[in-house]
Amino acid sequence: QVQLVESGGGLVQPGGSLRLSCAASGLTFSRYTMRWYRQAPGKERELVAAIGSAGDSINYADSVKGRFTISRDNAKNTVYLQMNSLKPEDTARYYCNAEYFPVKYWGKGTLVTVSS
Repeated sequence: QVQLVESGGGLVQPGGSLRLSCAASGLTFSRYTMRWYRQAPGKERELVAAIGSAGDSINYADSVKGRFTISRDNAKNTVYLQMNSLKPEDTARYYCNAEYFPVKYWGKGTLVTVSS
């Protein structure tokens, strides 16, 4: 059974940091492109960051460039999202996605709230 399990969300003040993790199982993790998406209330789900199967081809949404860092540890079957200088507009549920064309898998998400 393929599973993606996000963790690390929570409440943080503006300017603070969080590190999200996504642990994958039931797939050959090293073959998958990994992505982080987020969805805020009343808004569409948006791509936040992506990383290629070997840790290459890293891309970020313009809104998070310079603040967020995506990384992966294929030995641990885990992808991370380090979030710094958080803003209230970063508040959303963050989802982990794994893609090996043409299939995609999703986690259930972890909630990030940025508020004072």
